[in-house]
Amino acid sequence: MGRIAICAERLGKQYRIDTYRAPYATLRESLIRAVQAPLRFLQRKGYPVDRTIWALKGVSFEVQRGEVVGIIGRNGAGKSTLLKILSRITEPTEGYAEIHGRVGSLLEVGTGFHPELTGRENIYLNGAILGMRKAEIDRKFDEIVAFAELEKFLDTPVKYYSSGMYVRLAFSVAAYLEPEILLVDEVLAVGDAGFQKKCLGKMGEVAKEGRTVLFVSHNMAAVEALCNRACWIKEGRLVDSGVVSVIIRRYLEDLSVLRSIPLRDRLDRQGRGHVVLTDYGLMDNQGRKVEFAISGQELNIVLSYETKDSVPLDDMVFGIGIFTLYGQHLIQCNNQLTGTEFNGLGRSGRVRCKIPRLPLTPGVFNLNFILRRKGEIEDWIQDAGQLTVEAGDFFGTGRLPPPSHGGLLVDQEWGIV
Repeated sequence: MGRIAICAERLGKQYRIDTYRAPYATLRESLIRAVQAPLRFLQRKGYPVDRTIWALKGVSFEVQRGEVVGIIGRNGAGKSTLLKILSRITEPTEGYAEIHGRVGSLLEVGTGFHPELTGRENIYLNGAILGMRKAEIDRKFDEIVAFAELEKFLDTPVKYYSSGMYVRLAFSVAAYLEPEILLVDEVLAVGDAGFQKKCLGKMGEVAKEGRTVLFVSHNMAAVEALCNRACWIKEGRLVDSGVVSVIIRRYLEDLSVLRSIPLRDRLDRQGRGHVVLTDYGLMDNQGRKVEFAISGQELNIVLSYETKDSVPLDDMVFGIGIFTLYGQHLIQCNNQLTGTEFNGLGRSGRVRCKIPRLPLTPGVFNLNFILRRKGEIEDWIQDAGQLTVEAGDFFGTGRLPPPSHGGLLVDQEWGIV
């Protein structure tokens, strides 16, 4: 056991979900339901009023000291639940995990910090939780602050921090207080691109120092670059683990099967579900349905939606994310960002996103769709479909850019100065 950092045996986590949870209602409806509650109780007597789901089930694995292991899987697969158990934030329903070494974790934004304390105070608090003496924290303090780039806000209570500031400080604390085991969830997606790059570089340094890292991410390129082993979790179970490139290939093949399911029938969606996306399609500049797009030409992505609500739909925001197959975010389209407001929409309909000059090189890309109403997520489907792009004369020169020349094309002018 001397070389083992983490040993998990038959880990399982069960959650109870209220089957009869009611949708949002008016005050009048709530009062009526309160009056009728005794009758409903009698009507349901003898029947189960709740159900359970297993977020994790029968997960067993070992991680050796100094290993960097990537945990991959879709949203809701159980990856974050696994890290919460290993961080001792939640207890398993069954099974057990043995942790050999001091653990530092970076999970959801807000985990591990006291909102009323300042950034400075939280650094010392986290160090104390890790079992460090004040003198040890003092030696690392300046490095933590410099990496987080939060000198001006160090004595401000963290409850006033933005999500990006929170993550910067949390990652700096987790990385620089030198835990023997570092658990990192997908929260790096909150930071800006420059800070994400710094974080990935720091994680690489941590790995070279011989510390153990568990890294949860949807960015397959980052997993492949940082990790020497990968574990694939699907529907709460460990499907496979082994060589990173092999596991990623199997995972991506599984996603391609999922994308063949019509949007209306997809079960792996998140959100309140009052309004849902039912279909999507691609159209050219003539309004004709197409199977693929062409670099530099107009592309229209049409989203169909429907709701059972009887009131007009106001403050609707439709989002389309375009990613590489390895999960790198390339383009985000959003009607609100362009100043287009969608109010008074009917109970069903279609909206169109027009991209006048598609700036993608030839290849295959993933599409993610998200739908918000009045700031709340109604429907969110990741890996909802694929976009195939063929070579086109983007620059109008008759020269077609090869697929190997990056993922994006930009207008440019050259001259002698």
